[in-house]
Amino acid sequence: MKMFIIISMFVAAAVAAPQVNPADAQAQVLKYDSDNAGIDGYNFAFETSNGISQQEQGTLQNAGSENESIAVRGSFTYTGADGVVYTVTYIADENGFQPQGAHLPSK
Repeated sequence: MKMFIIISMFVAAAVAAPQVNPADAQAQVLKYDSDNAGIDGYNFAFETSNGISQQEQGTLQNAGSENESIAVRGSFTYTGADGVVYTVTYIADENGFQPQGAHLPSK
């Protein structure tokens, strides 16, 4: 009985493992731009051959004060296992990470 339970656990783990897309393993960077002087913000963007892309911009807020922080805006796009292209736009600031996308629940 113990052996059956152990084998069942291994089978369940194998079935639950994420399926690897061969296009992801062979993906190449098609575009990469970055501007990070480290002074008052940064920005970057990239795109890969498997349809993943991201762009992000960070801006220094309250420079020189006790409340100095970086406010971030950006988005990323990818193709899900279901073949649908998903896009998420986001802001990350003093109010936390705030993603938005048609596939994400809203408040």
